[in-house]
Amino acid sequence: MTLTELRYIVALAHESHFGRAAEKCHVAQPTLSVAVKKLEDSLGIALFERNSGDVRPTTIGAQVVAQAERVLSEAARVTEIAAAGRDPLAGPLRLGVIYTIGPWLLPALVPRLKQRAPKMPLIIAEGYTDVLVEKLKNFELDVLVLALPVNEPGIVAQAVYDEPFRLLLPVAHPWVKQKALSTTRLLEEPLLMLGPGNCFRDQVLDLCARASHGQSPQVLESSSLETIRHMVASGVGVTVMPASSVDTLAKNDPLLRVRPFTEPTPTRRVGLVWRASFPRHQAIDVMRAALLDCQLPGTKPIR
Repeated sequence: MTLTELRYIVALAHESHFGRAAEKCHVAQPTLSVAVKKLEDSLGIALFERNSGDVRPTTIGAQVVAQAERVLSEAARVTEIAAAGRDPLAGPLRLGVIYTIGPWLLPALVPRLKQRAPKMPLIIAEGYTDVLVEKLKNFELDVLVLALPVNEPGIVAQAVYDEPFRLLLPVAHPWVKQKALSTTRLLEEPLLMLGPGNCFRDQVLDLCARASHGQSPQVLESSSLETIRHMVASGVGVTVMPASSVDTLAKNDPLLRVRPFTEPTPTRRVGLVWRASFPRHQAIDVMRAALLDCQLPGTKPIR
């Protein structure tokens, strides 16, 4: 039994398909199929039920896969510990960032981190919170930048900054005449927001629920904040945006206007998230310092 064989059965259990599992492991499908059959023969049990186009772990196979995941996690720790022993600021750092932070944070973060740790290149992945956390737990990423809280066993979170929400309006909208608006006004207009699975959407819906005592807003969905900005500019509706994405908007922008909310201002807390077992503590410290250096528009650092 080898670590490679264990990686194969874990990938197969996750993908439920030999072809996709082979692609994930960067090997040919026959290579993976033969290795899985060899492992089953050596153990004397069937690990998977094979049907047309679908592969599922048997009851005992699911237990073996779970143990294989634990073994692979511990094996990855050996590599991490060795790397940290040599130089925690040398070698790639795999960073995950959620979609509603990345476009505005990364252009500022990358050069600042390079200046502080020139031998530690970033490997960047953007995604949804749940997907990134799963990759962190599976040792596919080292550290995340997320909206907090994140409550997972074995995961550490450290707050970096607070970011207020803003209201983005079409330039001709009557609310533009007001200096600030209450969150209760969100129920009065079509509200553009991201689709399900995005944590910022959940935060905005929670904001609406608290402001309206459970009444739902009229929601129009889109797949990205940039698309939503264009839809607001065309007069389709209004939207809530993180301050870093709109506070640089020119005051004389021909299409859009930004307005703050009245107190108490709704905010999100953004922080670093990593495995408690991650040994490169100095890399985390440097990442946090670089994040604070970015001073994104509208944000308030937590020192």
